[in-house]
Parts: sequence; structure tokens; C-alpha cells
Amino acid sequence: MNIGAIGYGIAFAAFAVLTLLLTLSRRRQPVSSRLIVASAFTTIWAGVAMLVSRMEIPFLLLQVSELGRDLFWALFLIQILELRVAEDTEVRARLKRWRSLLMGAAVAVLVILVLPGLIPEATLPPTFQISFPLVVWIAFAVLGLLLVEQLYRNANREERWAIKYLCLGLGMTFAFDFFLYSEALLFKKLNPNLWQARGYVDSLAVPLIAIAAARNQSWSSRIHVSRHVVFHSVTLLAAGIYLLIMASAGFFIRYYGGRWGSVLQITFLVGTGLVLAVLLFSDSIRARIRVFLAKHFFSYKYDYREEWARFTRTLASGNEPIPQRAIRAIATLVDSRGGMVWWQSGEHGYELTGNWNMDPPSDLGRISAEDPLVRFMADTGWVVEVDEYLESPSLYDSLDLPSWVNRLTDAWLFVPLEFRDELMGILVLRHSISGRHLNWEDRDLLKMAGKQAATHLAQHQADQALMQARQFEAFNRLSAYIVHDLKNILAQQSLIVSNAEKHKNNPAFVDDVIATIENSVQRMTRLMEQMRSGMRGQAPKPLALADLLQRVVARRARFLPRPTLQIEAPDIVVEADEERLATVFGHIIQNAQEATPDDGTVTVRLFRQGLQAIIEIRDTGVGMDAAFISERLFKPFDSTKGLTGMGIGVFESREYIRSLGGEIQVESTPGEGSLFRILMPCTSRENDQDPDQQGVTDEQ
Repeated sequence: MNIGAIGYGIAFAAFAVLTLLLTLSRRRQPVSSRLIVASAFTTIWAGVAMLVSRMEIPFLLLQVSELGRDLFWALFLIQILELRVAEDTEVRARLKRWRSLLMGAAVAVLVILVLPGLIPEATLPPTFQISFPLVVWIAFAVLGLLLVEQLYRNANREERWAIKYLCLGLGMTFAFDFFLYSEALLFKKLNPNLWQARGYVDSLAVPLIAIAAARNQSWSSRIHVSRHVVFHSVTLLAAGIYLLIMASAGFFIRYYGGRWGSVLQITFLVGTGLVLAVLLFSDSIRARIRVFLAKHFFSYKYDYREEWARFTRTLASGNEPIPQRAIRAIATLVDSRGGMVWWQSGEHGYELTGNWNMDPPSDLGRISAEDPLVRFMADTGWVVEVDEYLESPSLYDSLDLPSWVNRLTDAWLFVPLEFRDELMGILVLRHSISGRHLNWEDRDLLKMAGKQAATHLAQHQADQALMQARQFEAFNRLSAYIVHDLKNILAQQSLIVSNAEKHKNNPAFVDDVIATIENSVQRMTRLMEQMRSGMRGQAPKPLALADLLQRVVARRARFLPRPTLQIEAPDIVVEADEERLATVFGHIIQNAQEATPDDGTVTVRLFRQGLQAIIEIRDTGVGMDAAFISERLFKPFDSTKGLTGMGIGVFESREYIRSLGGEIQVESTPGEGSLFRILMPCTSRENDQDPDQQGVTDEQ
């Protein structure tokens, strides 16, 4: 057997294995069928070429098989091009015309090649018999190169990742054929060296075509080889190749090394063996080989990067409720048309939380935690496929599918939603629009997506509970404020009643009573409005701070010790609700009066510091220690007034001042008195003025 026959035998074996794998793993799609036919004709061609190299058989068989090989590879490339330009009807029509012309030309070539053998009278001139096949093979080679170039040039970045090895393999084959037959046409004979090398060259294209087939989901393949088998096979193959190369190098060292040849050969082989051992036992190199194999030699059913990105986008965006988004995100993974989700509700089982394109039965709003399906999914974490269960119940161990499942419309899958190793929810999906069947990869993806969706649903439930708690908190706080205001109004009315018998004949007292009652009615009316709206106070508006303080101080002047007011910046304007800000000042002044003996002093001072208005309320009362200020003064519902105090006046005052962008500072010494300093930002109109023109003082 000559060297050329060996090369064609290797090509025959390689393409035969490729054809077998593609046939066993093929999908029912035109591209897959064309690829199998092209690989099969290449196998036949290589086998015929091997026989032609060994024995005397008609050369016409080789020409016919080569015609079939070139034709079906060209048809395969045209089919891929049609898929790439599926939306361009004009280009698709042009490719169909090319396909028809190509098949017509192939039939014509076949007739011309076969005709002399069928009709001796139709013998063609010798020159034509030699030149015509060469021109045909050159034409096919040029057409193949053109199709490969068009395919690669019109592919986007992701598509090039999938087809680049196909383009390299077929491009190399067609380029070699072009060179072989161009030289033969030029010199009127085939170069024997090129002809013998052709089988080896075509064999090199097989792994490239196989990689491309693995990367393209429409060409193959549901059959997967174990990663460990491939890893160890590749390792052994690489080690064998390495040793062969090193042995060859050692042979040349011995041959050309003279007296030192044998010694150098032994030393070299031992050293290369040691290097190989180091490489094989290197964890980093082994890990890199595994990554390389996973990226380039394995075909997953899903593009996980794309699927996970789409899944995350669906969960994180959209205006629909989160349960519906979770259903839609998981349903999209398996082409489902809709679904429903039940979520854990304390000890009451699982309540229906959401549905998408699937109507639940009216009597199935809740599933018991002791339901057999719930217990099975909680114990196993399995995805339950209804159709598979009905066909083979034994696959699901002791599961007894409950009767309510039959009442669900078009139920297909039950997916566990696990959070922190606990079954928090159950998702049911409708049948796939493509009628697909699940394999291990689908189930793993569904379980992983279920855990991710469960995390979002758990966060959603926590947000809902927090929102509800905040609503109750806001309502309770509003109620406490209103009760506090009612207490103050009640205190005013009680004071009137207690003094009425003594001063009822005093006209000034009567006038004061009428004014107090009028003020109480206004405050009660506002409280009623706040209770109806759920909002406390009015929208902020510009207020002249000096005028407001004058009214508050005048109102508190009826009580001892009478407060005094010092206004050092009469033009200060702030943005606030007049009534609430007056309540803040009035409450702090009242506390100062109650903490100060009648012969003491309470001083209110207004001035500006930079861009802030500062109101200081100083008294000479009992004072407070540092512990009381830090631990109790601003703590709600903590009062030193016993049953008559609510303990929220100072807290509410500070919270309101902070909502305006200000702050309340306190300085106090037991037995000496206290200082409340209220800092508030001036309005933008005030801030736009030059501080030097606003009468800024540095006093505090």
C-alpha cells in the first residue's frame, strides 16, 4: 500500500466516523440532513480514491464520487446562507436560483462524464477529456471558496464563533483542490505528490467540521460524551504526540551527536519524560485543559449566558407584578405559554400568588402543606412532568399525584421554588408551544431558575410586609400626634373651665375665652382634615420668621414666666407649614416655662448665621443632665409629666425641623437652665443674597 492510499484511508475512516456521529445525533432539520449527505459522499469519495490508488478500477467512479462530494458541500453552504438571510426575500430567491443552476450544471457534467462509456460513438477528443474534468473541479473549488467567504463575511460576531471552524476546514479543502487542479491544467497532468497528500489534507478538515457541528444547535446533537472521558483521551493523545516528537528529537540527537550521542539521547529522553510528568500533574494546566475542552468541544442545549441574561432582565424589568414576571421568566426558558405560582403562607399552606396566561380553578386558591405533591417536591426538589408521570409513575417513586392536578388547564410541569433549602413556592407551567420533552439539562436549568425566582419572590413578600408595617407605623404616628394635639386643646379648655367661675364677670377674660375657643375650633378642624387625608400639616410656604415668633410669644405671654423676644434679623424668611412650625416653637417655649420658676426668665432670640436662621430659646430652669438629653429627651412616648404627658412633643418637633433641612441642638446644665437652638435654612430668595448684606452675625 503506497503513502497516498494510506492518506485516503485515513480520510475515509475520519469522514465515516463523522457521518455516523452526525446521523445518530441529527436533528430533523434541512441543514443537518445536507451536512450528513455531504459527509457521506466525502466518505465514499475517499474510499474510492483509496481503491484507485491500490488497484485498477475505472477512474470514472472517482470522478462521479468527487462530483457528488463537491455538489453537496456547495448545497450545504448555500443552505446555511439561506438561513443567515432568512428575512431578505430577494437574496433568498437569488440563492435558490444558484442552487437550481448548480444542480443543473452537475447533471450536465455527470452526463458528459458518463456518456462516452454508455455510447462509444460519442467519444470526445482526448484534449477535451483531459481538460474538461480539470475545469469542472476548478470551478467547484472557486465556487466553494466563494460560498465560504460569503458565509463568513455575512455572519455577525456570535455566528462567526459558531461557523469559523467550518469555514477554515472547507476553505482549506477547496483551496487545496484549486491549487491541485490549476497546476494540473497548466502542466496537463496531476502532480503525484499533491495527489498523494490530498487524503491527509482532507482528513485535517474533519475535527474542524465536527467542532462547528457541535457549536451549531441546528446541525446536531443530543449525544454528549463524558467530559472526563474526553479530558483523559485528550491527555493521553497529547502525551503520545509529545513522546513521539521527543523520541524523534532524541533519535536525531543520537544520530548526529557523535561520541556524545547516546548519552545525550538518554539524558534528553529522561528530561522530556520529567517535563511531561510535571505538566500532567500540574493542577493549573489540567484546569486550563478542562476549560478549553468545555469551551470548544462541548455543545450545550442552551446558550447559558444569553438565557441567564434574558431571565434576569425579565425578572428585573417590566410593569407587571413580580409573581407574574417570575412565571414568565421561567416559562420562557422552556417555551411554555403560561403558568401559576403558589407561595407559602405561614402555617396555612401555599396560597395562589399570581398567574400568567393560565386560569386557576376557583376552588384552588390554597394548597395544603400536607398535600402529597407538596411533600414530594419538598423532600426531593424534583421537577414533576405530568405527562411523564402519567406514562411512567414508577419514575417518581411513591408520588401519588393529587386529583386537583387534573382540574388545572393544560398543566405540564411543577417546578419547586426553593429558598434557603426550604420549599417556599410551587410553580406550574402550561405545555410547551413546541411540544418539547425535557432532559436532564432542562430540569437542572429549571431548578436553578426556580431558586433564583424564589429569591426575588421572597424579597417581594418581605417588601410587601415592610410596606404594610410602615403604613401601620405612619398611621400610629399620625394618631399619636393627633392625640397629642387633642391633649393640648383639652388642656386649654380645662383651664377655661377652671377659671370661669372666678373671672366670668371680667370682660377681658370673656374676650380671651372666645379667642381661645375660636383657636381650638380651628385646630380641631385641621385635625379632622388630617385624619381624613392621612397627611399631617399643609404644604410648606414662605413665612416671615419674626412675625411668627411674635405671635407665638404673645400667645405664651399669658403664662409665667413671661417669655421675652429678641429679633436681630427681622427679614428672615423660611419655607414651612405655619401651624406646625408655630406648634414647635410653642411647645419648646411651654416646656421652658414649665421647667422655670415664676421669677425666672425665658428668652427667645432670632438671628442669622451664614445661610441659616437660628432661633434660641433659653431658660433659667431646672436644667437636664447629659444622660437625659442623649437617652430620653428625644425618645417618643417617654415623658417626665406623668399621666398628663405623651412624650412625643420634643420628638415631633425635632422630626419636623429635620424634614425642613434643619436641626435642633440642646445645651443644658442641671440647676442652671437649658438652651434649645433651632437651625433652619433660609429660603432660596434669602440665600441668593450676599451674606455680608444680610447682617450676618457670628453670635450664637
